Amino acid sequence: MDRPYPPSSLLDLSELSDFGIRLTPATEVWEWLQAEILADTGTIHNEDHAHLLDADIRIMWASSSFEKQGRTVLGQAEQVAFRAGGWQKLRMEQQMRDWFGQVPAFIITLAADYCAQCSDLEFCALVEHELYHIAQATDKYGAPAFTEEGIPKLKLRGHDVEEFVGVVRRYGASADVQELVDAANKPAEVGKLNISRACGTCLLKSA
Repeated sequence: MDRPYPPSSLLDLSELSDFGIRLTPATEVWEWLQAEILADTGTIHNEDHAHLLDADIRIMWASSSFEKQGRTVLGQAEQVAFRAGGWQKLRMEQQMRDWFGQVPAFIITLAADYCAQCSDLEFCALVEHELYHIAQATDKYGAPAFTEEGIPKLKLRGHDVEEFVGVVRRYGASADVQELVDAANKPAEVGKLNISRACGTCLLKSA
């Protein structure tokens, strides 16, 4: 399957002048992810995401990226939660149903302006980055947790490593950083990629 691209209408600046950033469901992206990355028959299958095969995830295009904390956000994974009641909650739930036919557990949003022009490798790296933020929860013994129906329980997670280059330069690599260094020194599994990833999930306190 060819990688999905955002609809050209979403990138039409004349359509955005009155609304700013616009959002639209990207059903084709989730179908592509399931076929190419999640399914064991996919061309770039990654068994790290096995817990997501039947997950309640929906994908959205945002017409453009946005700036937060000095960084350009190209993608964001979030657990759907409504911190409101009454009509506010009903309004937000109705918007979800209008978009997806239901209220999903997780939403991944991708910047359409970036995805329309980035390379295939950059696109795959971005979507997998967001998938890695949705992890399987564990029980009190540290074992993978499941619902009563036998479906993996999911949660948002942060990055494997968060450190300053200066700290590593001055004091050496911690165990987590060394694991990242070891992975970087091996040939890439999918292909060589030079991208500065930007992810809104990493900027959320809940991640």
